[in-house]
Amino acid sequence: MSVVTHAGRILVVDDQAINLRVVSSLLERQGYQVSCASGGEEALQACRTSIPDLILLDMMMPGMDGFSLLKAIKSDESLLRVPVICLTSVQDRDLLVQAFEAGAVDYVTKPFIAEELLARVGVHVGLKMTRDRLERVANERQELVNLVAHDLKNPLTSILFASDILVNNGVKPERVPRYLQMIHESASDALGYIRRYLESQAPGEEDAVVDAVADLDAALDWLGQRYELQCESKGLVLRISHSTSDARVQIEQLVLRQVAENLVTNALKYAAKGGELHLAAQAGAPGFWRLVAEDRGPGISAQQQRKLFKPFMRLTDGDPLDGVSSGLGLSLARHIVMSAGGQLFYEDREGGGARFVIELPAAE
Repeated sequence: MSVVTHAGRILVVDDQAINLRVVSSLLERQGYQVSCASGGEEALQACRTSIPDLILLDMMMPGMDGFSLLKAIKSDESLLRVPVICLTSVQDRDLLVQAFEAGAVDYVTKPFIAEELLARVGVHVGLKMTRDRLERVANERQELVNLVAHDLKNPLTSILFASDILVNNGVKPERVPRYLQMIHESASDALGYIRRYLESQAPGEEDAVVDAVADLDAALDWLGQRYELQCESKGLVLRISHSTSDARVQIEQLVLRQVAENLVTNALKYAAKGGELHLAAQAGAPGFWRLVAEDRGPGISAQQQRKLFKPFMRLTDGDPLDGVSSGLGLSLARHIVMSAGGQLFYEDREGGGARFVIELPAAE
């Protein structure tokens, strides 16, 4: 019999040691990774330790039999979609129906024909791995959609803000060029984000480029230019504190701006009118720099802090942006910062308010 190399992990469950040796030897010669269990409890523990791609299960075992094990497997969310092929020495129609009702996808009778067993195993392992690949592709696509939608939100919001001011004649003539510049730069940023994601081979991986270097002070200047007018319209004073030395960090400048924008737009949504938004570049832990955004808003309760960086979570029950906020900003920002070797965290500001900190490795 020719040997074919397969990728796939198979758990063989049988109370007879000879059956375990024969079946595992046959499968291993075909390139499968095989583990064995001599009973239901042992098999269940093995599944939870390392989820297999397929289970070959002897239905008639002492203690926890195959039917009980199947029930336990199908009641566990993490094991629900693992295919199970029954190995049985009886051809009782009622027992086979019971096995299928319990969640089995196929059966092989003992004594089995090697070619038949391998053919059935190959089909179901192939289907399982194909389904897994499709799920990964779907998840990656959804992640890309989330990233693009989220990153487009900030420049589009800036465009909408500036255009509303101009359309409603809410600005002095000498300030019109600044609003037009905001519209132009925000549109350019939006196109840049689209090109970035369309041209990247693996969404998200480009955020962790080791050789990339960003200047914290330059990022602060950009944030001040982009959001000064919006802070003004919200009744916030924007104050910027630059670093006392060369504050360069290991991340792309565009990515740093994207992450920092999340903190600024959150402050615009939740900070108290008449307060101050302070952006600062500061020394962090040895070998790290920090970009800090702090305001004098209501802060975040201890209960909300526990779910602060989870996807689709908002800081309040309502959405100040009336549907524009996705609740993805802080979750995506933390993921990007961690990919660059840093961290993003929150702490209560002394005297009241919120304080978000982006800490990144200093560039060499």
